Amino acid sequence: MKRTVLQMLRTSAEKYPKTAYTNQKGDSGWLGLTYPEVLHESRFLAAGLHQLGIEKGEKIAILAEGRNRWITGEFGILFAGGTTVPLSIKLMPDEVLFRLNHSESKAVIVSKNTFEKVASIWTQLEFTRKIIFLEDDLESIEKDCKEFGINTLKDIVRYTDVLQTGKHQFEEEEPYLNKIESELAEDEVVTISYTSGTTGDPKGIMLTQLNYFSNCTDAMGYFNIAERDRLYIILPLDHSFAHTVGIYAGLLRGLSLYFVDARGGGVQTLKNIPINLVECNPHFILTVPALSGNFMTKIKDGVAAKGKFVNGIFNAGLNAGIRINRDGFRKAGFFVRLINFIPYKLADALVFKKVRLIFGNSIRYCVGGGALLDIRQQVFFCSIGVPVYQGYGLSEATPIISANTPETHKMGSSGKVIPNVDCKILRADDSEADLGEKGEIVIRGNNVMKGYYKNPVSTAKTVKGDWLYTGDLGYYDKDGFLIVVGRGKALLISSDGEKYSPEGIEEAIQNSSELILQAMVYNDMKKYTTALVTLDAPKIARYVEKNKIADSEVLLKAIKLDFYKFKETAEYRNQFPEKWIPSTFQIVSEPFTEQNHMINSTMKMVRHKIQEAYHDKIEVMYTSEGSNAVNDINRQTVKKYLPFNQ
Repeated sequence: MKRTVLQMLRTSAEKYPKTAYTNQKGDSGWLGLTYPEVLHESRFLAAGLHQLGIEKGEKIAILAEGRNRWITGEFGILFAGGTTVPLSIKLMPDEVLFRLNHSESKAVIVSKNTFEKVASIWTQLEFTRKIIFLEDDLESIEKDCKEFGINTLKDIVRYTDVLQTGKHQFEEEEPYLNKIESELAEDEVVTISYTSGTTGDPKGIMLTQLNYFSNCTDAMGYFNIAERDRLYIILPLDHSFAHTVGIYAGLLRGLSLYFVDARGGGVQTLKNIPINLVECNPHFILTVPALSGNFMTKIKDGVAAKGKFVNGIFNAGLNAGIRINRDGFRKAGFFVRLINFIPYKLADALVFKKVRLIFGNSIRYCVGGGALLDIRQQVFFCSIGVPVYQGYGLSEATPIISANTPETHKMGSSGKVIPNVDCKILRADDSEADLGEKGEIVIRGNNVMKGYYKNPVSTAKTVKGDWLYTGDLGYYDKDGFLIVVGRGKALLISSDGEKYSPEGIEEAIQNSSELILQAMVYNDMKKYTTALVTLDAPKIARYVEKNKIADSEVLLKAIKLDFYKFKETAEYRNQFPEKWIPSTFQIVSEPFTEQNHMINSTMKMVRHKIQEAYHDKIEVMYTSEGSNAVNDINRQTVKKYLPFNQ
């Protein structure tokens, strides 16, 4: 049997004939497609795509929210012998333009919410000749078509029309489709997934049939997910974690996927998340630190609003749970469990049980990926009974490399490496590091990408022989857990040449502070470390009002104290060498966002863009005036938060 995702779909259609594979919210409730229905619709769509002029080996991009037709669209492209280019709905039009032109996509599948992004760049597209519109209502985009010069008869075709054409012509097309599938090689490219470009131009990661087949098989065997579990997908499907686990790994266990209701656009989607959670009642959720961090904040704020008594029980139970669970791998001893039993059980019965209902009444756990998950989130969710199991991966590795599981986990780690993946830690001279010694994480396995599309130079730097050089730093602890400490390309360098990761320090600042929203720690061979920070405007406003602050220096000193609060927080105390901790900071007047291109579509800071935009502020911090955060420039910045701007 060929190790391909098409074979995986065929097998699941036989094994789970009555299970709904995909589910999306419609006007009349949740609309599901069974595994056989997805298979048949994908085949009809493939026939329609060939009738549309799509040939074997050509690329089609998908720029849409997660939905049933994303899944059938992707499989339809693959059955037609094409390659999918998944794109983030958060991309700016110029970023979409680069990816469509670089990938040479012949068509792009869009939704009503994303149509304008493609319409606005239509005349600049070099290869794309067709827009496939997922909705049935073309009238909703007539205005954009006229504005951007798009011919609705020539340039656009509805998904349903492609599907109907395929159904009518299927008997004629079937021999062609069967030939494509029979000749399909395991090393043929399934997707070209673009990096987010946090450290430079995005690169197109080519992932093959075997990449997906092996990574899904190895990860699902290791994680031991139950058959027919319900999986709620909040992450966009272009995200490599959601793409692999949702679309493909789900095939192996007959999972039912539920997509967040994205009708109405971004703001409405956020409002729908908690509603959909209860409605679909998932067994587990895929998450990233930004998302789980938002959940944690809202839970804490919601409990605090119930008053001091409830909040007191909650916090006592939370701390008791943290002491009982310890790091998860080694639980507390009998005496510690005994003295914490009552406060924990009381909180669980009176508060935690109600909090868990936010996630429905079937939730077992969440699986975290995408970035390092702060230890405070891990211990928090473990205590309330909805653990978030941190994993580690890389899009170039399809993406799963290691994971914590319900059976084997240690908080603060990225778990153990999944079966059939070799992983070692290398020193700068390529020799293997000792146990506990930090070095670059390097992996080998069938999950390693084919290469970067049209970029042999970057491919050669990243894949050497069979080994993928991740660019991430980590080490193995004494229990065999992989500890990831940061992105190699984001490393800071002190004046003595020592390299260190800023990510842990940034997490510490952001998670301990009440007034600081974001922090980007910086050092490029300077004598001390610095930081650029943004402020949480609503919290600053409440703090100013509560403390009746009318002087900028008083506010600035309070912000400085708040900035260093992590040094006295139990989870972070003595965790970082003093020379890694910023000696000063400059306040940036607006947050880092996707709109100003300083946050990418996976919610990570785009460091080089922030450094370029605030080059002058960085330089100021290495002058005598800026060496202390309480300086005139910061005083001027915080004045806008004061009454009458005094």
